[in-house]
Amino acid sequence: MSVPLAERIRPETLDDVVGQRALLGPGMPLRRIIESGSIPNMIFYGPSGVGKTTVARIIAENTNMLMRKLNGTSASTADIKEVIAESNSLFGYNGVLLYLDEIQYLNKKQQQSLLEYIENGSVTLISSTTENPYFYVYNAIISRSTVFEFKPVEVSDIVFAIKRAFELEAKRLGGKLDIENGVVEKIAHGCGGDVRKSINTVELCMLTAERENDLLRVSLENASKLSQRSNMRYDRAGDEHYDILSALQKSIRGSDENAAIHYAARLIEAGDIISLCRRLLVIAAEDIGLAYPQAIAIVKACVDSAIQLGLPEAQIPLAEAVILLATSPKSNSANEAVQAALADLKEHGGAGFPRHLQNKHFDGEEATVRGQHYLYPHSFENHWVEQQYLPDELKDRVYYHFGENKNEQAAKAYWEKIKGKK
Repeated sequence: MSVPLAERIRPETLDDVVGQRALLGPGMPLRRIIESGSIPNMIFYGPSGVGKTTVARIIAENTNMLMRKLNGTSASTADIKEVIAESNSLFGYNGVLLYLDEIQYLNKKQQQSLLEYIENGSVTLISSTTENPYFYVYNAIISRSTVFEFKPVEVSDIVFAIKRAFELEAKRLGGKLDIENGVVEKIAHGCGGDVRKSINTVELCMLTAERENDLLRVSLENASKLSQRSNMRYDRAGDEHYDILSALQKSIRGSDENAAIHYAARLIEAGDIISLCRRLLVIAAEDIGLAYPQAIAIVKACVDSAIQLGLPEAQIPLAEAVILLATSPKSNSANEAVQAALADLKEHGGAGFPRHLQNKHFDGEEATVRGQHYLYPHSFENHWVEQQYLPDELKDRVYYHFGENKNEQAAKAYWEKIKGKK
């Protein structure tokens, strides 16, 4: 069986691991823990291909503990019990180090079955997850573990790994390398911070390289074809999905049209125009609001057009909506008003109604003031008359404050003029 190149060149020491200097550099927290020889329970959190499994293996190989590895996608309760049983065997005399990959896929009961053993130290747990552990891992496991976040690897670090991979693969194939300028950089930029993905691309480049005697030629054109779309790190149900949507909304809110179109393009490239459409409608109401109230109607038209057109043409009206929102004046006054009103409801509940607003025209025997006494605004000059609308205990509340933009200030000036007339 052929072992993948990424497995063959997996680092054997911490110094060989590319990236993660904030964790593994000299004097950094995780490195100091590993070098101390006293390994606590740990959770490695971060995207795939950034060194989580590699570091766990290095830790295991530098301890006297018995290492066992399980994957949350396939591990059963019986598998977990088997590991626990080994902690009481002769082989597990020095303890068992369990590396549990993708822990988020274990159910609560399976995770709970480990608690007693990681608490008494017979099992040391190193688990990894590509999802935020605070959302997906049982709280009792987190409270007994230290969480370390692994970041996507920088391009400059990936370049080193790619060059090493090319050299080792050429040696295995018994040839000399002839790599066209730009190939290494193309692969490094196209892997989205995933070292494993970059090494896999190197392997494909070498498998499809043109061979002339003992010369192996790797062209930029071929590398570009093999690495296309590989930089997309996206999962519609994962953290990356919500990170992109959050970055999109914050970029629009911050009036940075270039950043906004970048994040929109990432959603379009992933084919997720539904999430993009929904978020744009939210932004039109939440962040542009009454500063440009027509924006929501325009965005709705763009969204409808995009859904009817489908990709690739859908990208055009969606781009128009993104740029329109990013370059529009901003106001969150309506959102703040409704949030303030909702807060009052939570505190006071339904506070009744002024008598003149009720939908009844006859009073019961208990009424001290008879008659509705409602003043019809259209019967008065400028279609306005002063009367109380809020319930008695909230009658002086002010929820809405006019935003400092041309549209809302014009409305403010109009109503100040009208309501100033007694």
